[in-house]
Amino acid sequence: MFGGVAFLVRGNMCCGVVGNDLMVRVGADGYKDALARPHVREMDFTGRPLKGMVYVSAIGVRTAKQLQSWVDRGAQFAKSLPAK
Repeated sequence: MFGGVAFLVRGNMCCGVVGNDLMVRVGADGYKDALARPHVREMDFTGRPLKGMVYVSAIGVRTAKQLQSWVDRGAQFAKSLPAK
């Protein structure tokens, strides 16, 4: 779909890897908060920002704790959606 590897929870995308970046689905409500964090930028795969999706650069997930935090965030959002 976007040239990377995606991970699903109950059939809903939660996160993935695109190049050297982690892509995380944070949802509309968590979008502004996620963008305020270091090493995070809008996911603009289509040339326009995809609201509710962010890229976290490699430096933002260099420790296991950082990576786990973002994966948990994406999984939590995916779990809030109806199963597919």
